[in-house]
Amino acid sequence: MTADELDSQDDFPGIEHRQERIRIETERHRIDGVLTLARDGYRSRVSDVLNASERDFITLTEVSVSPIEGGPIELHAYLTLARRHIVFAVAASELPEA
Repeated sequence: MTADELDSQDDFPGIEHRQERIRIETERHRIDGVLTLARDGYRSRVSDVLNASERDFITLTEVSVSPIEGGPIELHAYLTLARRHIVFAVAASELPEA
């Protein structure tokens, strides 16, 4: 078990998690990363996390940040993003094959 898995289990004891790769766009950036979700039930969908009014930020891991206007891609192990900056989000499984 990785340190990240241990940390996430400590935050919510008794809740099993799954990870889903998503793409988020803000006005200036395209962000690809992994969102940790509950295995099932409450907060088991990407939309549940994005629409959670009690949270102003979402956290992603294994993140790449690309400027929409072009430029170098940044890689980060961890990124916290204010929900108010999100223009759209999609699960990576819904992205067209390149």
